[in-house]
Amino acid sequence: MGRDGQGARGTGWSRRGAVGALGGAAASVALAACGAGHSSGGSTPSRTAAGPSRRADRTASGPRPLYLGTYTSAPGGGTGIGLAVYDPGTGRITGQGTLTGVPDPSYLAVHPDGRTLYAVDEREDGAVTAIRRADRTVLGSRSTGGAAPCHLSVHPSGRWLLSANYGSGSVAVHPIDASGALGERADLVTHTRPAPGPGQRGPHAHQVVTSPDGGHVLAVDLGTDTVYSYRLDARTGRLTEVARASARPGTGPRHLAFHPGGRHAYLAGEVGNTVMVCDYDPGSGRLGIGAPQSSGAESGTNYPAQFAVTADGRFAFLANRGHNSVARYAVEAAGARLRLLGTTDAGGDFPRQIALSPDGRLLFAANQKSGGVSVFHVDGRTGDLRPAGRPFPSPVAVCALPL
Repeated sequence: MGRDGQGARGTGWSRRGAVGALGGAAASVALAACGAGHSSGGSTPSRTAAGPSRRADRTASGPRPLYLGTYTSAPGGGTGIGLAVYDPGTGRITGQGTLTGVPDPSYLAVHPDGRTLYAVDEREDGAVTAIRRADRTVLGSRSTGGAAPCHLSVHPSGRWLLSANYGSGSVAVHPIDASGALGERADLVTHTRPAPGPGQRGPHAHQVVTSPDGGHVLAVDLGTDTVYSYRLDARTGRLTEVARASARPGTGPRHLAFHPGGRHAYLAGEVGNTVMVCDYDPGSGRLGIGAPQSSGAESGTNYPAQFAVTADGRFAFLANRGHNSVARYAVEAAGARLRLLGTTDAGGDFPRQIALSPDGRLLFAANQKSGGVSVFHVDGRTGDLRPAGRPFPSPVAVCALPL
């Protein structure tokens, strides 16, 4: 495991082209939001308060915030972070303009206190940016030390921002101060072992998340078919590797999502068109990757993208790019087993990302190639998905973050 190294530059993909295809296909995504109807605003909004905290957002009635990521450098792309609201009852999305000044904000996350929004700047010289939600002020950007950061998350303590550099296969850590702004990078680890999997030229860190108990940081690397587990020093922000979990060669693990019980996680294999149930040991940080299972899309070319798990742990959903569906799973045996219930049409072309609303009643599916986000009502009893309306158009949007 190298530190502050660059690693291999990947397979030569342009993540702003048609993503997901392997061995030279590109990775661009178009995400938007959807509802029973839509309206859009094209101008930058006035600097009105967006709400003091995420807790307030969760409990407030009426429209709730929705943020949309994009590639600003892609043909037909957006001009910044899309701003919108959605009706938690109907799923209707209303556009509220754009926050400019953040280049290629392809993935978004919010601080646990809800006051600060974070975005990756997915460029060759990668960076992460902090934005104060109350007045939409950009608090500044910091280098990730790597290429094409494509994912970020905030440690549950609220003190550290974690980001994954896809192009260079590395993970960065930045401190977060009391204002929500970012300090200089505290650590950078590069995935140098094992060797890249079939069809890969180097490591490709695709996701970095914290386990539910807060004890370990896990980095999912598509290029090395490996999930790395680290301990994060709460004082210094340094990462120490404690375990590795190897998927079958050619799996191309992309994203994992934990069951709320904290003992299991679900892993999407982008390259192999499979999903896996993983055992997780909170004490050691060890992840055990189970046998490949169906993505619900056996016919044609398909690239599983992302899992979403309901807060009660009863159901899991998977975005299938190519098959253009959302697979629905019943979660059984206290999280240890997934049972495929079926698939639902994603309502668009190439769903890159899915996200549940905080109350779990809506699921947002970001459809890259058709440029819109579909919204579905979630049946909490059966796990069925019912379309909430027609997709909300958005230019080359790659992330939908409902609060």
